[in-house]
Order: sequence, then C-alpha cells, then structure tokens
Amino acid sequence: MRLDKYLVQVGVGSRSVVKKLLGEGKIAVNSQVVKSPDAKINENTDQICYAGRMLQYQQFYYYVLNKPQGVVSATEDKREKTVLDLLAPEHRRPDLFPVGRLDKDTEGLLLITNDGQLAHDLLSPKKHVMKTYHVTLEEEISKEACAKLEEGVDIGEEKLTLPAIVEQISSKEILLQIREGRFHQVKRMAKAVGNQVIALKRIAFGSLMLEETLAPGAYRSLSEIEVAKLYEKEVSQGTVTRH
Repeated sequence: MRLDKYLVQVGVGSRSVVKKLLGEGKIAVNSQVVKSPDAKINENTDQICYAGRMLQYQQFYYYVLNKPQGVVSATEDKREKTVLDLLAPEHRRPDLFPVGRLDKDTEGLLLITNDGQLAHDLLSPKKHVMKTYHVTLEEEISKEACAKLEEGVDIGEEKLTLPAIVEQISSKEILLQIREGRFHQVKRMAKAVGNQVIALKRIAFGSLMLEETLAPGAYRSLSEIEVAKLYEKEVSQGTVTRH
C-alpha cells in the first residue's frame, strides 16, 4: 500500500495534510523517516509512527449515531451541519459516510461507516432490511388505519408499499416496521391513511437497536459481534422493541 493512502486511512489527515507532514519529515517507517508519499509499505507488518505515536491500521470503521433533529445525513454541506460534523476530530475520516439517510427533522439511529460492501447490502432493496420507527401522529390513528398500513398503501408510486408491522402504543403513537426505504416513506404512508407525522424517530435498523443511554448527537463504535450480526442473512429479521 502507498504510504500516503495508509496515512489517510488511519485518520492522520487528508491527502494534502499527509503530503505536508511527509515533507516535514514527521512520518517514520520502521524507525526511518520517509518523505515520499508513494513509498510502499506493508500495513500489517511495518511500524509507522507519526509524532512518536505508533499508528494502528484498521480498514473499516463502524459508528452508531443518535442523529438529532436539524442535522442533515450527508458527508458535507455548505449551509447545514452534517452527521459527520458530530464526530470528534480524532474520529473524522474522509472516507466515512452515513448508510442511507434520515430527513433533517427526523432523529434516531444512523450507521456511519467506510464499509461500502456492508452499506450496499443494508440498503439493497433485495435484502429487505427491517427499519423500525417511533411515529407520533397529528391525529388519532384507528385500528382500521393500522390494518391498512400492514397491508400496504398507495403513496403515489407504481407499487403499493410492502406490508408493514404496526404496534399501536397510544392513540397518536405507533411503532412502524418497514422493509423499504422509499423517499419520505413513513410520512407518505401516514398521509395515505389520512394522517400527518409530527415527530419521527428511528429506533432500529437491521440488528442494531438504539439505546436509551445514547443521547441525541452522541455516538459509539460498534463491537465486532455487532458488525458480524449486520453481515448475517438474518439482518432483515428485525423485531419491534419499545424505547
């Protein structure tokens, strides 16, 4: 692997920052200062140091974020605060991205990673990965409306939504499980049964559940077990859990 690519991947900085650090002689490989960005290194066996600190190579990073309202699900935005802006400086990397998106006014669980294959699998329409939302509605919702959501409703597209799972938790609150990710889908589903979403929070995505202890705007790294579960075929078999 090229040395500059390695340094970017371990989070030392962007390519321009890395090039500057190399030129200043601040990077050592096996105790020898190396200034060439295209120097070849073995990321698994060579010892690479920056400012006297040994760097540890990690190919993929996984964070679960409790996205607050008012933040956009993007890698960069000239006007709005993004979910990546919520990461501490030492965790920011140029290859990180949110898996899917939550609307600006929607809060809850969002996976951030640089693992493109996992993101593709989780977002693939063929995988039908389960997503669970806590939905607060403007009007009371009837059992008949819940039944319609479970059958599939017309949201103005060629096909009806796939059958959902609905658990009514109050007259104006439901837990809604869907296996799709169409544009503004939950809001459009509510509109299809004559209602309006006034608050929306995602509490589960595949095998990941949003912990009550994770405050809005906070995040944490996933464990190896959690990542392994996301890769399992059973990832689509989510269950409703109240929060």
